[in-house]
Amino acid sequence: MDLVQHLRYFLAVAEELHFGRAARRLHMSQPPLSQRIQRLERQLGVRLFDRSPREVTLTEAGRLLLPQARELLLRADAVLGLAERVDTATAAVLRAALPPELEGSTVAAVLGGFRERRPRTTLELREIPSAAQQESLTRRQLDVGVLHLPCDLSQLALGPVVHRPLGVLLPAADPLAALPEVLLADLRHDLVVFPRAAAPARFDDIIDTCARHGYHPATVHEVDGRSFTIGLVLAGTAVAFDTAAGQHHPDVVWRPLAGQPLAERMAVAWPRERHHADVGAFADTVARVLGPGTAPAPRPLPHTRPSSDFLAPPYGARHE
Repeated sequence: MDLVQHLRYFLAVAEELHFGRAARRLHMSQPPLSQRIQRLERQLGVRLFDRSPREVTLTEAGRLLLPQARELLLRADAVLGLAERVDTATAAVLRAALPPELEGSTVAAVLGGFRERRPRTTLELREIPSAAQQESLTRRQLDVGVLHLPCDLSQLALGPVVHRPLGVLLPAADPLAALPEVLLADLRHDLVVFPRAAAPARFDDIIDTCARHGYHPATVHEVDGRSFTIGLVLAGTAVAFDTAAGQHHPDVVWRPLAGQPLAERMAVAWPRERHHADVGAFADTVARVLGPGTAPAPRPLPHTRPSSDFLAPPYGARHE
C-alpha cells in the first residue's frame, strides 16, 4: 500500500468530513475513495471515521492521526520538491504526447511554439491516444500530455480546457450538405468514429449525445485513421464528426451542428505529485495554439466538470 497517497486520501476526508466533497477535491469518484480509507484503516488496525447517513466524524484515532499525517505529507512534499530541483538542474528532455486527431499544422505549431519558449529543451513529442496517455502519465513514462475530456483525472493535474465545436462531414452530393447547419436528428447515416479504446468516456459521451438528440446510427464504424474515415464518408452511407479546422477532402462538406451539441474538449495534463520544469511552457504553447487563454502554473485545479457539463441541451427543431 502507498502509505503517503492513502494519507492524502485520509487528510481530504478529515478536512471535508464528507466523502463526496473529498472525492471531488481529489478528482475521483466516491466509492474508490471509501475503499481506500477502509484499506488504510485495515492497515493501521484502527477505525478512523464514524460514518452515519447524516455525518462523518473523526474517531479518537483519527484525531490523533490528523496532525501526524499533515506533518508527514509536508515532509514528503519537501522530498519531492528536492528531487524536482535535482531533475530541473539536469533534465533537458520533455516527454510529451498529443492525440492522433490533431491536424498536422497544429502539431507543427506546438513544436515551433515550444522551441521558441524553451530552445535548450528537447521536446520528445509522440502521437498517443488519450487512454494510453493517462496510463503513461500515471506511470511517469510521459511528463505531459494533451487529453480529450472527459477522462479519469484522479492522479493528474489539469490545465485550461480548450473547446472546439464539432460539425458533421457529409458527401458533397448529400442533400444535407446544402443546408447551413444540420440537426443530429436529421442524420440517417452510419457513424464513423475513433476506436472506443482510445478514449472510452469521450466515445460514450458522443454516442449518448447523439441518442439524446435523435440520431441513432444503425452501424458505428470504429476507425483509426483520417483517410479511411474520409473514404467511408465519400462512399455516401456514413458521416463523421470533426472540427472546422480539420483537413477535409474536396468532395466532402463540413457543416456545423445546430445548437453545437457536440464539442471536442482537450486539456494539458501532467502528474500531480511531481512535474517537469518545462510543463508550464508546454501548457502555455498548447493553449495558445488550440484556443484562447493562458495556461496556469502547474498545479491541480479544485475540480473538473462532470461529463454532463460538456453537453448542450437537446434541440428538437431547427431554428430558422
